[in-house]
Amino acid sequence: MSQRKTAFIAIVGRPNVGKSSILNKLLGQKVAIVSSRPQTTRTKIMGVLTEGDVQLVFTDTPGFHKPKTKLGEKMIQAVDDSIGGVDSCLFVTEAKGEIRPTELELLQKLKNEKIPVVLAINKIDMLADKQELMSRILEFTKLLDFDAVVPVSARDGDGMGALKEELVNLAEDSEFFFPEDTLTDQPERVLAAEMIREKLLHRLNEEIPHGIAVSIEKMREREDKPILDIEAVIYCERESHKGIIIGKKGAMLKEVSTNARHEIERFFDCKVNLQCWVKVKEDWRNREGLIHNFGLD
Repeated sequence: MSQRKTAFIAIVGRPNVGKSSILNKLLGQKVAIVSSRPQTTRTKIMGVLTEGDVQLVFTDTPGFHKPKTKLGEKMIQAVDDSIGGVDSCLFVTEAKGEIRPTELELLQKLKNEKIPVVLAINKIDMLADKQELMSRILEFTKLLDFDAVVPVSARDGDGMGALKEELVNLAEDSEFFFPEDTLTDQPERVLAAEMIREKLLHRLNEEIPHGIAVSIEKMREREDKPILDIEAVIYCERESHKGIIIGKKGAMLKEVSTNARHEIERFFDCKVNLQCWVKVKEDWRNREGLIHNFGLD
C-alpha cells in the first residue's frame, strides 16, 4: 500500500478574485456560494478533496480588505487564523488591474509565515492580449518566491488540472484527517442559508447585500413523506431594505425562494418545502451578539 499524503491549504486573496469559484471547481461540487459582490464569503469554509492517496484540505477565506464593521474585523481575523494554521497557501489574484495595497499586505504576511505559496492568476479568459499575463506574472514573482505560478480560469476550467497538480505536490506523508467521502465542514443548515443568501446577492442592488444575513429556524424531514421542511428568516438592517427584498406584491421574495429551493433540492437530492420571512435588525454587522447568533464569528 502506497503512503498517503495530506496538505492543509488556505485559499487567500482580496475580495472578488474568484477564491470560492476555484474551490468549487477543484472539488467538483459547490460548497461555497459565488456572486459578483465583494466579500460574498464571510467565514472560513473547509472543502476536502480526496483522490487516491492524497487528501487536500482547503480553507476558503473571506476576501482580505480594510474592515469597516465588526463583521469585517471578524472576517479579517478569519484570514489571519487560517494563514497561521495551515501547511501552505493558494494566493489568488486576477489577471488584470493594479496590485492593491491589501494584496501587498497579505503577501507580506505570507512571507513572514515562511510557508509554501502557489499563485493562481484567475480570470485569464478576460485577457485579450496574453502578453499582459507575462507582465502580471513578473509583477507578482518580484514580490514573493512562489512555489508555483498557475494561470487559470475558474469559469471555464482552463489551467485547473495544472493547479491541482501543483497543490498535490505540496502534500506530505500523513494519514488522512477526514473520511474519504468528506466534502465540507459546513452543517446542512449553513449550506441551505448560504444558498438563499446567494440568490439574494444575485438579485439585489448595491448597498443591501452586505447588510443581509440568513438564519435557518427550522429544518426537518417529514415523517410521512420524503419532504424537507425549511423555515428561513432573512435579516436586513433597514425597514426600506425589507420592502425591496420582499418586492412588489412579494415578487422578489418569491423569486429568490423559488431559485433557492431548486438549488437546495439539487444539493440534498430531495423535495424541499421552503418558507422565507424578512425581519429588520438594525446595524447587526456591528452587534457582537447578533454576529454570534448568525454563526459569523
